[in-house]
Order: sequence, then structure tokens, then C-alpha cells
Amino acid sequence: MKISSLALLVAMAGRQHNAAHAFAFSNKRPAAVAKSFSSIISPTTNLVDAEESTTALAGRRKKGSKRFGFFKRGSKSGTSDISESEVRSLFSLWNNALATGDSRIVAKRYATKSGAVLLPTVSDTPRTDFHSIKDYFDAFLQKEPQGKILEGDIRIGDGWAQDAGIYEFTMGATGDVVKARYTYVYVYEDNQWKIAHHH
Repeated sequence: MKISSLALLVAMAGRQHNAAHAFAFSNKRPAAVAKSFSSIISPTTNLVDAEESTTALAGRRKKGSKRFGFFKRGSKSGTSDISESEVRSLFSLWNNALATGDSRIVAKRYATKSGAVLLPTVSDTPRTDFHSIKDYFDAFLQKEPQGKILEGDIRIGDGWAQDAGIYEFTMGATGDVVKARYTYVYVYEDNQWKIAHHH
């Protein structure tokens, strides 16, 4: 199944519409997509209201990077300022969750309240809720994976952070080493940074 970038954005941004509605965009012509998209988000819609947001990062971002404001926040209290080293440490939290062997702990690292999307490396099925994410890790954790980032690029924006690059997993059950591309997009939910998008 082909999924357009616009469909993924709509699936991640639109709480009131389900992912199936967004994926229907992928086979439409651009004009039809724009018309359908405008029915979800009008030109006057402000998805990231500065007064409601406690996740603004005081404008800190890498030089030359753009700000994207399409992620909704799941929490209205606490602090969300984050540095590049803290963004990288979010991978360690996820990797440590893998080491527990408990798929529930891993699935809790995903921002399922605000619409997480997991596009797993070894599965053709997008995972968009706690139970489907847990289901994926039920099988993956049997391989006893432990990952390390080989190279990555971190971007920070208002209420979001991204870490993308190359990582490598060693499968403890077999000794196999697997290298793959990765992207994590993090948002602030329930007073902590969680994964909104992972592939």
C-alpha cells in the first residue's frame, strides 16, 4: 500500500479524523487532495496555539531548519524544553525499554494519546495505537534487540524534536547485526517526551 506524505501528516495531525480517512488521500489527484485536506484543516485553523502550548521550545532550533506546527500536545503542564543531547537520550530510554523484554513498557514510549505512528522495519503494517504497537514488539522483543545510533541528525522545533539517521541492532537471541535507517519524531505528552512517529 502506498501512503503519501500528506496522508501521514494528516493521520498524525488530525485527531478528529481516523487514519483510514487520511490514507484515502493517497490515490487522489493533487487538487482533490487539497480540497479534502481543507475540509479537515481550514486556513484559519491554528493547530498549535501559543497560549495553549506549554511545549514551546523558546524558538531553539538548528540554524536553517524550519518550524513545523502540526503536532498537537497531550499535556498542558510541566516543562518541555529540550536540548540536542536530551533528544538523543530519548533513544536510550526507548532502547532501555527494549532491554526489559516487556512490550508494554516499549509501547508506553509512544505518544498514543496524540496519534503515534510506528512504521516498523520488519512489518508492512502501520501501527497507530497502543495495542498494535505492543503487538509488534511482542514478536520483535523475542529477538532480544539492542540498538545503537551510528549517525544521526537532530532537529528541534516548537513542541517537537526529530532524530533521524542510521542505527544498528544486535539481536541477542541470534547474534545477528542489522543496520537500518531511522526517524523518530518526539512530542511532549503526559509530562514527558514520547515518540509520535517512528520508522
